Amino acid sequence: MSFDPLALRREFPFFAAADKPPRHYLDNAATSQIHGSALASMIDHETRRANVMRGNHALAARATEAYATARQQSARFLHAASADEIIFTAGATTALNLVAAAFGATLSAGDEVVVSLAEHHSNLVPWQQLRQRRGIVLKFLPLTGDGRIDTNALTDVVTPRCRLIALTHCSNVTGAQTDVTAVTAAARAVGARVLLDGAQRAPHGPVDVAALGVDFYVFSGHKCYGPGGIGVLWGRAEALQGLPPFLTGGGMVGEVFPEHSAFAPPPRRFEAGTPPIAAAIGLGVALTALMDWPWPAIHDHQQALLNRLLHGLADIPGLCLLGPRDTAARCPVVSFAIADLHPHDICQVLDDHGVALRGGHLCAQPLMRHFGIDGANRASLAPYNTNDDIDALLTGLDDAIRRLR
Repeated sequence: MSFDPLALRREFPFFAAADKPPRHYLDNAATSQIHGSALASMIDHETRRANVMRGNHALAARATEAYATARQQSARFLHAASADEIIFTAGATTALNLVAAAFGATLSAGDEVVVSLAEHHSNLVPWQQLRQRRGIVLKFLPLTGDGRIDTNALTDVVTPRCRLIALTHCSNVTGAQTDVTAVTAAARAVGARVLLDGAQRAPHGPVDVAALGVDFYVFSGHKCYGPGGIGVLWGRAEALQGLPPFLTGGGMVGEVFPEHSAFAPPPRRFEAGTPPIAAAIGLGVALTALMDWPWPAIHDHQQALLNRLLHGLADIPGLCLLGPRDTAARCPVVSFAIADLHPHDICQVLDDHGVALRGGHLCAQPLMRHFGIDGANRASLAPYNTNDDIDALLTGLDDAIRRLR
């Protein structure tokens, strides 16, 4: 099946806008552009909106049905066994904090949680805080020279005291994908659970959590061509059942008495208060559109763009590529540093060329230290990117080096 990125662009309002600087959007790992159908569904809800659940009028019933449909659409995207395994949150960060708080409440001093040095801060700081609250032991998987998580170290790091392994599915810096099979095997050997931070993997096609064999999976809507302020936590039903709530209030209770309360079953137990209704609806529609895209052909398209980018960067003197030098087992996320040039200055020059790029420590300071740098630039691709975007980036980098040195 063939794939035409220019045809896909017509589904995104951003590319139709007359005043759409920058012209070459390569900051998708931070936020992708929103799909037109997702935006339309949100406008439709907000122009005739009502709150969900317990309402006895037609608008409330309509909103409740749309919200339930969004949960089902998210479940289909993840190949979840049940829509009741889907919990809507404010984003991947909130979802990770939810697991750290709720699952963390079941842990005791001395229990171990394993992460890696490649994690986004959102999958590191919550576990540091849990260590302070509960006295858990936080252990780290090391990295290979090219920044991949060294799964060969699992046998040394994962002990019978391990209760959870929490890792990125795809690095937001190097694009390297984690060997999940090795991770789940190590976890099962000691009876531990596995959490994957899928914020960078989910935008690149539907995910099969059953095939992955993990217990928790999180991702954000704003990276998956949907709205901001919405994310998903998927949890295996039996893993969610015994967890206490993260936030409390209306909507997540069964019965409330002056001295105690009984909590609703998942997913409502973890969705206190009025949820992000419009955002959830928009996300569900965006994921439905995403599932209809021809992903084998898109994968070939993105691999070709990735090759073009990697080869172009390799020809730039003084440029250090962070992560794998090839396209195997990686998402189209590429970070690099140029000697003596600050990432923010590079971004500024590239903006003059109409290229949107990310620069800084990318919320991954331990990984930056692994590479011996303070920050980097990151180009991240989406299916709607083209050769023109790659060429504009490479041309802009040549200009940045001439102007900044």
